[in-house]
Amino acid sequence: MKFRDEKPLVWLSGEIKTPPFSVDARIEAGYLLRLLQRGDKLSMPQSRPMPTIGKRCHELRITDENIIWRIIYRTDSDAVVILEIFNKKTNQTPKQIIDICKKRLRDYNETS
Repeated sequence: MKFRDEKPLVWLSGEIKTPPFSVDARIEAGYLLRLLQRGDKLSMPQSRPMPTIGKRCHELRITDENIIWRIIYRTDSDAVVILEIFNKKTNQTPKQIIDICKKRLRDYNETS
């Protein structure tokens, strides 16, 4: 059910489902994405800026049982764009993930 002022989610990659997400992690991710759709601004510890990827890009942080999930997204005026979903194994975001997200944004910007 979409409310009038909610921004749609534009999925460029990935999905949130159980498995591999636990039920609780999937519910938390869905809740945080719904807040973004409503236009809420999230901050630490749920979300942190990712300026290395681009303007308005952020990383949602979902702690699951033994896995730490990351959802890279960008907030646009008309949508929340999901760039990548991955489980984070180190403190730093892998360069490969950053490069993939930048490419997806370039492709998305050219087609929208």
